[in-house]
Amino acid sequence: MTAAQIRQAFLDFFQSKGHTIVPSAPIVVKNDPTLLFTNAGMNQFKDYFLGNRTPEHTRVADTQKCLRVSGKHNDLEEVGVDTYHHTMFEMLGNWSFGDYFKKEAIAWSWELLTEVLKIDKDKLYVTVFEGDAKEQLPFDQEAYDEWKKWVAEDRILKGNKKDNFWEMGDTGPCGPCSEIHVDCRSAEERAQVDGATLVNADHPQVIEIWNNVFMQFNRVWDNKPAFDTWDKANNTTEEYKKERPAKLVEFTKLENLPATHVDTGMGFERLVRVIQGKQSNYDTDIFTGTIALTEQITGKTYDFSDSKMAVAFRVLADHIRAISFTIADGQLPSNTGAGYVIRRILRRAVRYYYSYLDYKQPLMHQLLPHIAGQFATVFPELQAQQDFVTKVIREEEESFLRTLEKGIKRFDEYYAAKLAEYGVEANASGGILGTTTQEVIAQIDRQAQQPIVIDGKFAFELNDTYGFPLDLTALMAQEVNAVVDETGFNAEMKLQKDRSRLATVIDTEDWVPVNDIEKITFVGYQDLLVDTRVARYRKVKAKGKEQYQLVLETTPFYAESGGQVGDTGVLVFDGEEIAVTDTRKENDLIIHFTDKLPEAIAGTVTAKVDWETRMLTSYNHTATHLMHAALRQVLGNHVAQKGSLVNNEVLRFDFSHFAKMTDEEIRRVEEIVNEKIRQNIPVVIKEMPKEEAIAMGAMALFGEKYGNTVRTVVIDPAYSIELCGGTHVGHTGMIGVFTITSEGAVAAGVRRIEALTGPEAIRHFSDKVRQSKQIMELLKAKDPLKAIEKLIEEKAALEKRIESMEARQLVGIRNELMQKDELLNVKTTAGQEFAINFIGDIVEVSNPDALKKLCFDFKNHLRDHVVVLGANIGGKPHVAVGISDTVVAAMQLDAGKIIKETVAPLIKGGGGGQKTLATAGGQDAGKLQEVIEKVKGLV
Repeated sequence: MTAAQIRQAFLDFFQSKGHTIVPSAPIVVKNDPTLLFTNAGMNQFKDYFLGNRTPEHTRVADTQKCLRVSGKHNDLEEVGVDTYHHTMFEMLGNWSFGDYFKKEAIAWSWELLTEVLKIDKDKLYVTVFEGDAKEQLPFDQEAYDEWKKWVAEDRILKGNKKDNFWEMGDTGPCGPCSEIHVDCRSAEERAQVDGATLVNADHPQVIEIWNNVFMQFNRVWDNKPAFDTWDKANNTTEEYKKERPAKLVEFTKLENLPATHVDTGMGFERLVRVIQGKQSNYDTDIFTGTIALTEQITGKTYDFSDSKMAVAFRVLADHIRAISFTIADGQLPSNTGAGYVIRRILRRAVRYYYSYLDYKQPLMHQLLPHIAGQFATVFPELQAQQDFVTKVIREEEESFLRTLEKGIKRFDEYYAAKLAEYGVEANASGGILGTTTQEVIAQIDRQAQQPIVIDGKFAFELNDTYGFPLDLTALMAQEVNAVVDETGFNAEMKLQKDRSRLATVIDTEDWVPVNDIEKITFVGYQDLLVDTRVARYRKVKAKGKEQYQLVLETTPFYAESGGQVGDTGVLVFDGEEIAVTDTRKENDLIIHFTDKLPEAIAGTVTAKVDWETRMLTSYNHTATHLMHAALRQVLGNHVAQKGSLVNNEVLRFDFSHFAKMTDEEIRRVEEIVNEKIRQNIPVVIKEMPKEEAIAMGAMALFGEKYGNTVRTVVIDPAYSIELCGGTHVGHTGMIGVFTITSEGAVAAGVRRIEALTGPEAIRHFSDKVRQSKQIMELLKAKDPLKAIEKLIEEKAALEKRIESMEARQLVGIRNELMQKDELLNVKTTAGQEFAINFIGDIVEVSNPDALKKLCFDFKNHLRDHVVVLGANIGGKPHVAVGISDTVVAAMQLDAGKIIKETVAPLIKGGGGGQKTLATAGGQDAGKLQEVIEKVKGLV
């Protein structure tokens, strides 16, 4: 079976068991502050388990794109080194929300693996939870009894809490789990060593492929203040990570869930490896096509070994999937948050092909067409954006390749200096990395009693100057048996963050229930004022500010989503008004931010949205849809939304496009949008099945998760149809007017437009008219354009006259300096007598460029010379050093080196240049005469 056939067999099997097949959620997580990426199949169903949403179907199955490169689930260091860890992977899953439980889950998993996929029963082992006395959790007898119906008892193994009890987080739904492991060793190996002894022992050929989680319990706090006190006092100690799980048990308790659920996950890549009879995931048809293409591009051959070259092939085959699908789902590489994670993965891959495949130009973007085609039927979003994703990856590769060689060289120099401390000289051919012999490393280890430590400050220098993520420096260090001082690196990183901004620290307390409420309802599309009740609240602290978050039973407040900001307004409790400063989503909960709590929080509350702010925001949101359609009409159908901000003052729209918009294109977009506003088109909003909306031609945003029923905004079926959860006007004429205020680039292949509507646009026009009148008055001209053109011509003529006068002035200064020429008798590097002309003086010039011109002019008037000129220009010192070619050759003098090592430190500045001409600027103008004397002494 091919990988595609295996995936389809899984989905077909569970569909035959009454499961609804749902699409993968985006790999980039939104509205969940606890996650950057989807890292498990259950993420998109989290609210069902937490009770925040009611599932549309009680049985579902899917294949989910997942990414694990940070936090608790961090597999990055193993990727490519071993045969089964990945950054991005597919998680096949089947789910029961209060429907079937252990009996069916166990029977169906066995049926699928052994009857449908034909895995040898003698190669399979299962584990069940052995219980935990500390938490009074019993042995999972039910799961054991169900497995006995299908599996011999000696293949049913008991597992501890670490391996066989699954928890969502510190608190929340949890329960015992039952894993299925497969022994991929040869028959001879299996005869020699019992596979049961290798389960959960990190054996590369005895691997877990499926985990059935049975959610029975809910972990709740029993004494959170005491835990917080312990946590704050101990979270810097070495033992903290080991002690924390036990402390959580001490300060929490388990309660039975009102309904039991099944949550399963099967690693697709591992399953395919087992069924295709391979020893490595990378030998399956999921990866072999990518590896073959990489061979073709680089001219290198993949040899299935553990060599650095083989690891590089595997790293590329893995990393290209993570990078491309994350970008397709809306996350561009950047220097912060989720974007930095993607940039780290990409740069790790670039370093591997640069160093170990000897490929010195962008490579990864060349793999995109293959990846997009491979996943076209299961994850079509990549193929739909292939050109855009290719351009983003290529520009990221080119950017890092510009600094990579310098960074590696810098690391080599640093490591060579470290080796020299132990009497080991650098490799004569240049490089150190990867060339030091194991014998030398062993010798160093014996002398140092520990590996060589790469200083944290140096690691930070590589990060800050050359763009090397810490894990890349750590990888390079590991290859020469060194370690990075991560504590020192983190300290430097913290200092940098503290210099640029206050670190954001959020301390969130537990929810406090107020009224017993079953369902949370949003009514803000129809109503802006309702009577309701508070369901729960909690206190939060961020940047030293204390706030409260309230959840209402029924709310008219729109929560920040889809680029539209959250509503503001007031909550009125028995006459007491509490301002709502923001409204946001956390998973699917609508949270209202306030600066204080009311006294009568348990009673009825009147929730009032600030209608004027909401209306102005709606103008901008509807205008965004009009502009999106106009951009596609003017620029082409490749235009797709890549981000937006919609508030009551401005609309900001990011879109995929590869060139700066011309003035004519901007004008045409404005004309189209304003024409649609004047037509006063009804804005029709319908709830309909997603398939029906897509068939109508509705645009769905890449990276957004849509349900089976979607909200569709139609502004003339022939012009704009989009899936959107935001708020809109009733007719386009309400917007009034639209104008674009700016257009520019924000990332590779992404442009940004900012625009105004309604009162803000009218205010903008009024300001421009007022400004034009002021210009006319200043110029005393009826036609300001002609007057400005005349001023520009006059300015150019004056600049030419000044340039001519300065040139004559410089000739005079040069002639004066020639009279101050000193003859210095020196020796060449070969020891021969040599006479040179030295000129050093402080001159009066109007700009630093004049110093360079003077030094350059001496080339035509003095044969063997060194010239040092200084000037105080506006209170700042400037220095130029000029040396003739003959003196450079005879004495090995270097003007650039003199500037950097002698001049710049004296004047407290910086500079550089060539061997024959270099300049510097600084802060201490009182040192100019000392500079001249120092350089003269050096000569």
